[in-house]
Amino acid sequence: MTTVLCVGLTTLDVTQQVAEFPLPGQKVQSSSVHTAPGGPAANAARAVAALGHRAVLLTALGDEPGGVARGLLAGVEVHDLGPGGPALSVVVVRERDGERTVVSRNAPAFRPLTTVDPALVAGADVVLLDGHLGPAALEAARLARRAGVPVVLDAGSWKPVLDDLLPLVDVAACSASFALPAPEVHARGVPLVIRTDGAAPVTWSQGGTTGAEPVPPVPDVRDTNGAGDVWHGALAVAVARGLPVAEAVRWANAVAAVRVRHAAWDWVEELVRWRG
Repeated sequence: MTTVLCVGLTTLDVTQQVAEFPLPGQKVQSSSVHTAPGGPAANAARAVAALGHRAVLLTALGDEPGGVARGLLAGVEVHDLGPGGPALSVVVVRERDGERTVVSRNAPAFRPLTTVDPALVAGADVVLLDGHLGPAALEAARLARRAGVPVVLDAGSWKPVLDDLLPLVDVAACSASFALPAPEVHARGVPLVIRTDGAAPVTWSQGGTTGAEPVPPVPDVRDTNGAGDVWHGALAVAVARGLPVAEAVRWANAVAAVRVRHAAWDWVEELVRWRG
């Protein structure tokens, strides 16, 4: 069993499915509503646990609605940095294609503790960071470097902490909108840079070698929210297992496909079934 330490953001997501997104000033009725933990680190941890591995989540929960989020993180070993608590995110998902829109404040007002237990890092096979809760992420990366534990970065958007964090990262998995191109990420000390771009092929570069892996089409998409987070959780497991990059990307693509084929309330259970 692989142990993945996920460090970063937890939100409490209220997800509603609608036939069409509302126009400005319009009110629409949803066909369903569901409350679940969200956020890059929490979603990745839930995916790791569903895939049959040990998921350790270092996050800021604090008080309400943190207690609600904690109660819904079944199968995940949670370590709370508090104070603060998870941001409340409102997610609206369009039924016909799973497209979503999200309104959230992320963690701008959080003042979490920055002390990271070295035992958490030393006991992990890989550390996955989303760049939120920056001081804690940086401390976890420094501890991982000293302990020889690989660090994977979910680089969805630029955050100020990345100036100091990137030199400590082994794998940077960047979104298409991430500010820095791959050569510049490499120049900051990252050996392997992967870039995702929705349904477009996933590309990577390492040691002067480049590659691409197509994303298999998913005709029955139900909900795309958090699919990238789930992909990063799967990638972290693959990195810990030492899989070659092409194989790691293919596996992460397959795991993310399970996520988008299911809704917010059943994707974890379906991922458990999928893994067999």
